[in-house]
Amino acid sequence: MKIRVGILTAPHIEYEQRENTFVLKNVRIGIGFHWDRYEDQEFQGTLEIKPNPDGTETAINTIDLEDYLCSVISSEMSADSPMELLKAHAVISRSWAIRAIANKPHKQMVNGQMVNDFHVCADDHCQRYEGLLRMNERAVEAVRATKGQVLMYGDEICDCRYYKCCGGKTEVWQTCWEDIDVPYIRSVECPYCGRVSAKTLRLVLNNYDRETTDFHDWKVTYTADELSEIIRTKSGIDFGQITDLIPLQRGASGRICKLKIVGTKRTEIIGKELKIRLWLSKTCLYSSWFDISHNPSPVTGNPSWILTGHGWGHGAGLCQIGAAQMAAEGHSYEEILHFYYPGTQLNGTW
Repeated sequence: MKIRVGILTAPHIEYEQRENTFVLKNVRIGIGFHWDRYEDQEFQGTLEIKPNPDGTETAINTIDLEDYLCSVISSEMSADSPMELLKAHAVISRSWAIRAIANKPHKQMVNGQMVNDFHVCADDHCQRYEGLLRMNERAVEAVRATKGQVLMYGDEICDCRYYKCCGGKTEVWQTCWEDIDVPYIRSVECPYCGRVSAKTLRLVLNNYDRETTDFHDWKVTYTADELSEIIRTKSGIDFGQITDLIPLQRGASGRICKLKIVGTKRTEIIGKELKIRLWLSKTCLYSSWFDISHNPSPVTGNPSWILTGHGWGHGAGLCQIGAAQMAAEGHSYEEILHFYYPGTQLNGTW
């Protein structure tokens, strides 16, 4: 099975063709998140440079699914991770990719037109896919060891979602996406990410992810003017001075999925969790699981707004750092999968 990956769109794609690979220059990763940056990346498979209606170009890589997975599991987490984590990740990344190929062509707006020339993108919007840059033989071994294995719920291949750290409790589907019940995306108490060792973190986090040290429990502080300007810039709406942030609905873990923003000029109710994270940060808040403290008096010299939160990511499905600690403590990849996706079964005949 082949998968078509849209790697980047730019006014002009710079690349270097090598004997069996190609190198793309200035690939943007972590788009819109706090690790946003550019790097050169080398890829297997074929390269297509497709012109877009607005004059830009998109680089599309067509590659065998299993080769794609070797890169994904070493881009999402380090290929030096415990083998059982890599195996678990190979299964869920394969399951998600097969569903994406069959059901969800990637939707990209270019100059007001919808372009669906590839199955998935290469960044966190879909799955991190950074070519050969961070891949090693351990990633290849994990993919080969789980060849053909997908996660099933009844007769359905699971839409396996995942993220960096749940902060102690995972979330349900409805908090993050459509208002539907996905029975294998349940809220479970996760003690593992809270006790992950420094040694395990050094093994499992890629270089730029190690820059994020406060992923389990975190705090963000804003002055009144800072918060008002951030929300105005990110939303495109002039609320005036923000006077209140009111959580109206939280998911099973405590993540806010409906937030009332009150300003001197305007009041809006927004959701779901990603929009809340985007509007309340210059980049993106680690998660929407946070409590709000407000000091309305600027004369004290203290920050007017304090957001005290937990976790890194949307929280639905597999907690990558928690799964890494499970593997470090001797749990098998089957046990990891069944813990984070209750009621599922492995199918090895796909």
